[in-house]
Amino acid sequence: MEIVHLSQSGFEQMFGSYDFQNRTFAYSGQKPAIVDFYASWCGPCKMLSPVLEDLAVEYKDKINIYKVDVDAEQNLAAMLSIRSVPTLLFITTKGEVRAVQGAIPKYELEKLIDTFLLSNPQK
Repeated sequence: MEIVHLSQSGFEQMFGSYDFQNRTFAYSGQKPAIVDFYASWCGPCKMLSPVLEDLAVEYKDKINIYKVDVDAEQNLAAMLSIRSVPTLLFITTKGEVRAVQGAIPKYELEKLIDTFLLSNPQK
């Protein structure tokens, strides 16, 4: 799977509304997802990008990876309280969310994928 860039409308179609009380999305995807909120000028974002590309290949049949440019989608970033980049949202097929900030090493991302995204039962 290739990494898919999302606009606010694309994000809302895929992930629906966010329930702040329960910290869940109304996610419509069949596979768990990672959403990378990034900026083109951000050094750590640039470092993380090839790692996410590697993960997209490594986990191509197991997860989906999306990117959202916070400069182009300021309303979405504000709505989700994204205050620093990169911010990664790990979203299970049940819509459960875990957020991570910063350029996380690949082995830590793999650990989160394996323990949070792939260990949760599917819908």
